[in-house]
Amino acid sequence: MIEQKDLAFEQAILIGMINQNQPEERIQEYLDELAFLTHTAGGTVAKRFTQRMETPHPKTFIGSGKMEEVLAYVKTHDISTVVFDDELTPAQQSNIEQLLKCKILDRTGLILDIFAQRAKTSYARTQVELAQYQYLLPRLKGLWTHLERQRGGIGMRGPGETEIETDRRIVRDKISLLKKKLVGIDRQMATQRGNRGALVRVALVGYTNVGKSTLMNVLSKSEVFAENKLFATLDTTVRKVVVRNLPFLLSDTVGFIRKLPTQLVESFKSTLDEVHEADLLLHVVDIAHPNFEEHIESVNHLLSEIGAIDKPTLMIFNKIDAYQAEVLDEDDLATPRTTKHYSLNEWQQSWMARTHGDSIFISAQHKTHIDELREILYQKVREIHITRFPYNHFLYPED
Repeated sequence: MIEQKDLAFEQAILIGMINQNQPEERIQEYLDELAFLTHTAGGTVAKRFTQRMETPHPKTFIGSGKMEEVLAYVKTHDISTVVFDDELTPAQQSNIEQLLKCKILDRTGLILDIFAQRAKTSYARTQVELAQYQYLLPRLKGLWTHLERQRGGIGMRGPGETEIETDRRIVRDKISLLKKKLVGIDRQMATQRGNRGALVRVALVGYTNVGKSTLMNVLSKSEVFAENKLFATLDTTVRKVVVRNLPFLLSDTVGFIRKLPTQLVESFKSTLDEVHEADLLLHVVDIAHPNFEEHIESVNHLLSEIGAIDKPTLMIFNKIDAYQAEVLDEDDLATPRTTKHYSLNEWQQSWMARTHGDSIFISAQHKTHIDELREILYQKVREIHITRFPYNHFLYPED
């Protein structure tokens, strides 16, 4: 499959592996997402390669025959970057670089690069920098010349210590320094959260690019940066929202994604404290995405990792204006009807049953059913508020 070429972007090819855990139809969706990540990072995809292998080749991830095919394409089409959908070992990355003579990235490295571009505040930049150094440390072999020399020269290198050992020591020291810096910032942020008083806290969570920031703007009437790219928002944004006369705090957090690098999960756990400390989660879902149920599973997996899976949750299915069910030919008796053929109404009934009514279908961009969402939010926040302050329930009537 050839992608549209744009000479203003870095030319890249994508490589994915088909196996029991990643069947062919799923790997195509993974590569679609990887292409979106590549575009977000500033590249354009020239071609995709896939290989059916149960386990990656220990030295080059893909087999020798497929590697020769990739090498021929790289040389012929002047490809500057090759992106693998799965994480490469340091040895695999080094071996592939020697064979292809171009930049080699895996999904983790690509996401880290996007996070580095998107980080605006000192806090986000520190978190991303820590994750980058943790990712880089085992990959320093042969890469030491690319590091900024932060110290060295006469008296700074131990007897017999090689340049690579010096750089590893520099990186370890940098990791230690960044961790200490984050501890200090975390204390400041914990104090800030404590100073917000006893207002009910509501957090937007969801897969990346599902419209959380757009919904944040609609509900809070503020201007939070929103863009049709992955990870448009890295820094947690908190706004005071008033529905009728009931105030609460609404926070927008970094979007989740499957195969999220473990380094980023660790580095951003403090940012996700907004989710951990929230009284109510608004799980935003892109209903128009063909695999939105997998996205829900990915988000729930990460919520489990940070201990927030059991929090009260309202499922918000966004982008109903873009939803289109696959049409099943009435004369086609061989093709079974599946969820791909569900109407929007059928999905709504299905999720209303699954969530016991804690779900709503909206379009944040077109403000469809936003008034209904506000009413549900009012009722849910009111219940939490009255539990916390039973003596002033008369201030917030049910009707």
